[in-house]
Amino acid sequence: MIQEVQTYINQWERLADKALAGERITLEEGLAVLQSDDHELLPLLQAAFRVRHHHFGKKVKLNMIFNAKSGLCPENCGYCSQSIISTAPIEKYTLLKKDVLVSGAREAMERKAGTYCIVASGRGPTDREVDEVCAAVREIKEEMPLKICACLGILKEGQAARLKEAGVERYNHNLNTSADHHDKITTSHSYDDRVQTVEAAKEAGISPCSGCIVGMGESDEQIVKVAYELRTLDADSIPVNFLHAIPGTPLEGMDELNPRRCLKVLALFRFVCPEKEIRVSGGREVNLGTLQPFALYPANALFVGDYLTTEGQVANQDHQIIRDLGFEIEECAL
Repeated sequence: MIQEVQTYINQWERLADKALAGERITLEEGLAVLQSDDHELLPLLQAAFRVRHHHFGKKVKLNMIFNAKSGLCPENCGYCSQSIISTAPIEKYTLLKKDVLVSGAREAMERKAGTYCIVASGRGPTDREVDEVCAAVREIKEEMPLKICACLGILKEGQAARLKEAGVERYNHNLNTSADHHDKITTSHSYDDRVQTVEAAKEAGISPCSGCIVGMGESDEQIVKVAYELRTLDADSIPVNFLHAIPGTPLEGMDELNPRRCLKVLALFRFVCPEKEIRVSGGREVNLGTLQPFALYPANALFVGDYLTTEGQVANQDHQIIRDLGFEIEECAL
């Protein structure tokens, strides 16, 4: 028994060694992480934490989402309550005015978030919407030491440059899933559309943020593939979402996840993208439950407050988790 324990400890420590050396773990090694026995979970998390600690110490970055435009989306994404095919009873409104967006930034400061994420539903922004967001960003940057992330959908030519000029440091556009699973989730835009928007943000000098949603019927191999794809894309920040299947969406009732599975996914992403910000994102409270604190051993960031159309945990509870772990909030982490 002791020899067996030492064997799998050594297995995960070898993955940590490879990650720290900048080597990409193999597909077989990635699958071994996802398919590992639950009794291997603590040694697996310890190995992932060694990589996390090397790059980020015990610091935790906090991000806050602000739903700047809700519903009214013509896309058919199966996970999304804001989609045109969703019947979920959500609030719907057009892009909020500048003063409301600025007020949201003040709330982010109160919650000790270092990054304020302005999110708008829809395929992509109109030029007028970009103007409104830019005006709000300029005012926020004059008043508060926040990093600004915009998530406005597929960008048209020139829009990324305008956002950059206004002070947007980061642009989020998730790949959501691997290229070979994308059509199972949405057909109203392509996987390449998503990649091209991330590349447009990078070309404009904006830090790319792109991640995934796990639990949408994808295979283990497809989870490893999207981790590889995000490594190739060189996303600086990788939000890992866990499906919160909302009634009224096509994925309603899907329930593939448990807390241990989620922790293995986070460990995988730390091994594949060792020096990147791995953020525990949507569905955290629902899918990780009482094991939420363990997520910060592989991950170094999380969202505080509510998500787009679902409620999140009270910020003080997140702050308490971080304190209880002996970790430190990286306030105003620019």
